[in-house]
Amino acid sequence: MTQDSSAMPLGTSASTPAPDAPKAPRVLVMTVVHDPDDARIRYRQLTALLAAGIEVTYAAPFEASHRRPPEGVTAVDLPRAAGRQRFTAVSAARRLLHRIGPEHDLALLHDPELLLAVPGLDRRHPPRVVWDVHEDTAAALRMKSWLPRPVRPLTGAAVRAAERWAERRCSLLLAEEGYQDRFRLEHPVVPNSVPVPEEKPPPPGTESVVYLGRITRHRGALEMIELGRRLAPEIRVELIGPADGDVAGAIAHAHVEGWIVHHGFVPNRQALGLLPGSLAGLALLHDEPNYAVSRPTKVMEYMACGVPVVTTPNAAAADLVGRYRSGTVVPFGDVEATKTAIWALREDAVRRERLGSAGWAAARVDLDWRTDGQRFAELIRAWAVDERAVTRP
Repeated sequence: MTQDSSAMPLGTSASTPAPDAPKAPRVLVMTVVHDPDDARIRYRQLTALLAAGIEVTYAAPFEASHRRPPEGVTAVDLPRAAGRQRFTAVSAARRLLHRIGPEHDLALLHDPELLLAVPGLDRRHPPRVVWDVHEDTAAALRMKSWLPRPVRPLTGAAVRAAERWAERRCSLLLAEEGYQDRFRLEHPVVPNSVPVPEEKPPPPGTESVVYLGRITRHRGALEMIELGRRLAPEIRVELIGPADGDVAGAIAHAHVEGWIVHHGFVPNRQALGLLPGSLAGLALLHDEPNYAVSRPTKVMEYMACGVPVVTTPNAAAADLVGRYRSGTVVPFGDVEATKTAIWALREDAVRRERLGSAGWAAARVDLDWRTDGQRFAELIRAWAVDERAVTRP
């Protein structure tokens, strides 16, 4: 592989197939926005692809994120796109896609920005391009502090236009059934489900409540700080995940004051190990369009670990909790109601054990990545093999 100053190969630990073995499909997975250790990409999708015998090249911002590439893939480093600084990363990704894309049967893109890298691909032997639609991008942009408010409506319109173009040029893979309404055609859905332990987790305890995921203002960062202040020292509020810049100072101050325990970034597999035995899992997301149809992964992870959920009434989260009777719903921004709900769980062992057990049992049946991951790998293999048959001699 030719080296590039902005896209450096980091090596491979993939095994060499026997000479008489059928050639495995080759898939190029790309992101410049997500952390290379993103749970959906690394711990779910890559694991499923490798288990299915698919060769994977993983191009992501390893060095910028201070992450080590996962075992079993050929890793290529890319710059990271952050805030308004996206041109360099997208340009590097475009060069990489055009240079090594034709060596692969399929390119799986995880950022809408990477759609800009697709035009101009060699039409003689292009990889099949698949866009994994993780979120409602137009709605998500309305919450970005780095994007000036006056241009947000125009940006949203541009995203919708890009989605229509992508539907004509790429194959789409949706993470939520609710995303179908944004597109003209039907597209396969592989839910953003979670690994579920086969053995029943321990019952919820009484000493701590947890939050897992990126910590942002719109995901309830300030409410969780105040909740920690009101619950301390009897109940700890533990936050697991990186904090965005606009709340990082407040999180650090609250940690020093002892109102919260901030673990910072923890790899997903280790982070999940911190959940079992917690009194409750927090999902205090604000009332934002992007959260209305996207099932919060953290809610499913709490359920899988047998932890009762305390969530605000976003439709997708409230549906999970209500349908499976796995937690309680509190009003948006109401710290006192959240505190009351947590104390009620602490005082009622029977109820919290019932909620935790119901969540785990439901997750095993309906929310387990082992089932969805197998279907994901089968779909990617079918697309890759189909493209190879069409474009390869």
